[in-house]
Order: sequence, then structure tokens, then C-alpha cells
Amino acid sequence: MLNLSDLIIYNPQVNSFNELIDAVRKCASDGEIHLQFDVKPDYRDTPRNWEWKLERAFYQGDKR
Repeated sequence: MLNLSDLIIYNPQVNSFNELIDAVRKCASDGEIHLQFDVKPDYRDTPRNWEWKLERAFYQGDKR
């Protein structure tokens, strides 16, 4: 299981919510099967529906 906080900590090059979406997609395509939302992303462009957007990105993986 991957915690969102770990993903953010281990990817300091991610500086926006859109970049976080790309990182989430990469984890999913690399075989990660669970993502837990243990923190709210603290980026200026984090939308209100951030959980839904990250969940969708995770389940779609790299199938944009």
C-alpha cells in the first residue's frame, strides 16, 4: 500500500497538483495496487475534488 504522503515525500521534484497526478499514474502503471489518501496535497493548484481526481488517475494508470 502506498500512502500519498510517502509519494509526496519521495518525489520532491513534484511542485504542482498536475505533476502529482503524473506521479500517481506512474505508480499505478508500475504495479502499485493500493493508494491511501492520508494527507491533503499542499499545492497552490490543488482542487476541491482532489481525492476524486487522484483516484481516477490511479485507476487509469498510464491509459490516458
